[in-house]
Amino acid sequence: MVDNIDGVQDVCTNYSSIKNIVFDESFKTYAPTSLREFFKGCETLETISDLEYLNTAKVTDMGKMFHGCSALTSLDLTNFNTANVEFMDNMFEGCSALKSLDLTNFNTAKVTYMSCMFKGCSALESLNLTNFNTENVTDMSWMFYGCSALKSLDLTNFNTAKVDFMIHMFYGCSALKSLDLTNFNTAKVTYMNNM
Repeated sequence: MVDNIDGVQDVCTNYSSIKNIVFDESFKTYAPTSLREFFKGCETLETISDLEYLNTAKVTDMGKMFHGCSALTSLDLTNFNTANVEFMDNMFEGCSALKSLDLTNFNTAKVTYMSCMFKGCSALESLNLTNFNTENVTDMSWMFYGCSALKSLDLTNFNTAKVDFMIHMFYGCSALKSLDLTNFNTAKVTYMNNM
């Protein structure tokens, strides 16, 4: 178990071969404003338990939070309070073994950056983002890059009115059989090459 840590950005710096992380009640009083790179590089991490104790109410940055967690197979973030989060860039990049990812309660109303969010999640077959509010997002480049097992993706509720970048957004999504982008507003998009 990892004890209550003040100001940690990369928990695996000191625990390089850790396989399981368990949060306890002491984390309820730990109220960080940033969780950027919190689990970054935890290549051997297989499970994260009791994440409901991780207080995310004040967090504004979750960029690269699980970056490179290549041994994680499932992640349930339904208890995450993301109401104040602005950055979710590279959040799950390189989580190549991740088969189950539950983001059904994510509040993304304030998020501006989603670039590379699921990049390299090559084991994900499905992803439910129907609850995502993307009205303030400006960057969706590389968002689903390399999601080669993804069979379905419903983005009909995506608001892309403020998006500038869509470069490589779906590049390498070779298992996708259909993709409905009829509601995409690309009026402000300046780059969408290799989309």
